[in-house]
Amino acid sequence: MRDFQTPGRSAAYAANGMCATSHPLAAAEAIGILKRGGNAMDAAIAGAVLLGICEPQMTGIGGDCFVLWTRPGDRRIRALNGSGRAPAAANAAALRAAGHDAVPLSSPQAVTVPGAVGAFCHLSETEGKLGLDAILEPAIRYAEDGVPVAPRVAFDWANDAATLQRGARQKYLFDGTPPATGQIFRAPGQAEVLRRIARQGREAFYTGEVAEDMIAALRGAGGGHVAADFASAACSPADPVSGSYKGAELSEHPPNGQGATAILMLNILKHFDIPGLDPFGAQRAHFVAEAAKLAYDARNRFIADPDRTTRLGHMLAPETAAQLAALIDPARAMAAAAPLSEAVHKDTVYITVVDGDRMAVSLIYSIYHGFGSGIASEKFGILLQNRGAGFTLEEGHPNELAPGKRPMHTIIPGMLAEDGGAPMPFGVMGGAYQPNGHARFTSNLRDFGMGLQDALDAPRSFSDAGTLKMERGYSDAVRQQLADMGHRVEIPETAIGGAQAIRIRPDGVLEGASDPRKDGCALGY
Repeated sequence: MRDFQTPGRSAAYAANGMCATSHPLAAAEAIGILKRGGNAMDAAIAGAVLLGICEPQMTGIGGDCFVLWTRPGDRRIRALNGSGRAPAAANAAALRAAGHDAVPLSSPQAVTVPGAVGAFCHLSETEGKLGLDAILEPAIRYAEDGVPVAPRVAFDWANDAATLQRGARQKYLFDGTPPATGQIFRAPGQAEVLRRIARQGREAFYTGEVAEDMIAALRGAGGGHVAADFASAACSPADPVSGSYKGAELSEHPPNGQGATAILMLNILKHFDIPGLDPFGAQRAHFVAEAAKLAYDARNRFIADPDRTTRLGHMLAPETAAQLAALIDPARAMAAAAPLSEAVHKDTVYITVVDGDRMAVSLIYSIYHGFGSGIASEKFGILLQNRGAGFTLEEGHPNELAPGKRPMHTIIPGMLAEDGGAPMPFGVMGGAYQPNGHARFTSNLRDFGMGLQDALDAPRSFSDAGTLKMERGYSDAVRQQLADMGHRVEIPETAIGGAQAIRIRPDGVLEGASDPRKDGCALGY
């Protein structure tokens, strides 16, 4: 039990239904959908689409999604890939010839066709109860009437505003400046798009005037997207990948998502006595940082379009983790993982809902970097993701940019079944941090017995691009110990990610937790 005399929040408990997400308006509307007779899929889609209005710097209908879910009375976990593909004009050689060693973040070449809308329409039809008109109504209403900008959203908006280009600046800035906390943001163009989708389904987005508006913005910025790229967009079902850790089974969306990276991290950490360490001490942070370096190196080598990922079995094999764990020096940070692991490897916003029938949905939805590519369609104001930056320009690599391919993706929904119990939907936001976040959340629960909310609240560290980022929750003494071990340590300006989870307890009660690093909450009834 937490200390009620110190700042913090309790987990939420309810019997009928629960939503946990990063904005309270989305959580409230998701619960409203459940009360109207919708199921968890209806509520998750309704809340997710509304998040695109509440947190436009994070997500929107110009982005992608991945979804895991279970049906009532069935613990089998299903997966849907709602990520988009590169246009037919995609050309890695041309970018290399122009002097680029990576896909430029704010270019039309980084824009893959948005996949989320198609996935939402498919899931509404195949898994939902209420229909698109009902579940899109809350987002339409808020897009038209406006949403007061929440504190974390205002913080991110100001940090990412420079990404916005040309017409996007008129749609997402207020007289050229980011909004202040509490200022009303409206998106009437998106309200109209959502009304059309509610009436006509996916065709209203991927063909006709809406698609033409997006294509015009991309071509005007120098892109080569054409109508056929949008018209051919399609989501696809998938089978999750999974791994075990200390009596829990972690299920992740398969490639092109990076979920396998979390499983590999945990497989590496199994080789160390993590429960015997201080959860917020230097030694645990060191082992997690080193495991992340090795697991992310494997990710960068192998994860790509589902049709191009060929070494997934090797990545998840126990012997691979054992060989990688042997590379970790308990007292010294490795400078770079790739040279060390070469011999081992020789041969990529969140909402969760559980309903009264215990259907569980884990849905993650994003435009990648803050405000995505920064390119928005002129008429409707649809911000377009820059997921194409997840491709590499390395010639011959499985994840090389090419026409019709899906890039390695950072967004990953999770499900964790503890001690044979019902799968617990959870997710951790934060770009590349997400596999590290999944592994850390699982370890917090299984190695240290933390409560659900405590496991999300706990301070985070992340070894990223040569720097060990450590939140202010760590002591200066711990940071100094890690620096002495050879880590380059810094306190990040922005909190590391955000997270939500809903546990279905053995007695049937729902326990929801939501990360204080975001503005959201867990809400039930």
